[in-house]
Amino acid sequence: MNVHILEMPLDYGGRRHGSDMGPSAIRLAGLREKIESLGHNVFVNKKGFNIVAQEYADAGSNPKAKYLDAIVDACTDLAREVEAVSDTGDFPLVLGGDHSIALGTLAGLGASYKKSGKKLGVLYVDAHGDFNTAETSSTGNIHGECMAASAGYGLERLVNLYYEGRKVDPKNICYVGIRDLDPGEKKLMHEAGVTVFTISDIDRMGFSEIIKKVKVFFKTHCDTVHISFDMDSLDPSIAPGTGVPVPGGLSYREALLLMEDMSSLGMVRSMEIVEVNPILDVRNDTAAMAVALAARILGEKLF
Repeated sequence: MNVHILEMPLDYGGRRHGSDMGPSAIRLAGLREKIESLGHNVFVNKKGFNIVAQEYADAGSNPKAKYLDAIVDACTDLAREVEAVSDTGDFPLVLGGDHSIALGTLAGLGASYKKSGKKLGVLYVDAHGDFNTAETSSTGNIHGECMAASAGYGLERLVNLYYEGRKVDPKNICYVGIRDLDPGEKKLMHEAGVTVFTISDIDRMGFSEIIKKVKVFFKTHCDTVHISFDMDSLDPSIAPGTGVPVPGGLSYREALLLMEDMSSLGMVRSMEIVEVNPILDVRNDTAAMAVALAARILGEKLF
């Protein structure tokens, strides 16, 4: 398979600097070498994305959607690249950056699959819902609004990024690992009809049972699956290099198992890994975990 690595060093969407260096950290952790060792052809977007460092960018006039102009511009560029890769049938692997880059990734995938008539599903592995709007957000950080906008809720400029309308049907979105939701976004997620498996669900039913349900969900809802993996879904005791750590997260083994089983489903055609912050990391361990997770999606097995 041809795998295209798209490095998106964008950290306008969050409150803590450093995730713009996440793609470099993942690259230095041996991503390309690992993917090539699995027999895939790797292509790197060497021209990159021209993004001004956050401290030099204009936050804009809307405190409920900080850096709106800069995020829309950057994610529009990303959408164009993702669409081009997806149109060829190759695998786009997007490295963030904060989770606001999902706006661009999903816009590109949505545009591509509209042409082919395929129904897109999204596995969103995250401690957070990212389903706020400007009305419900307490911070104005767009990384917490990206999934609501991609599903058709929120500011028009985010909802209509790259092309008009939602990028994914909320009924085709499945969350795993949720453990920190704002009241307003929780209400909107219920109204939208997304499927959510929280950490409590995992504790109650066991992770193997949750994975079975996730696989059935995608088999019955979608034609193709995109995985959006936020490293803060992992417990911060093992993945310290992330900007919004929440105690009580997934174990490394659980995350690897989820990726391996999703790979066996045969439906995953794209992935993004976000919120690696090397400033907060220890020995680049979180970035190394990101490499291992990508490898499992791309076919690596223990035996």
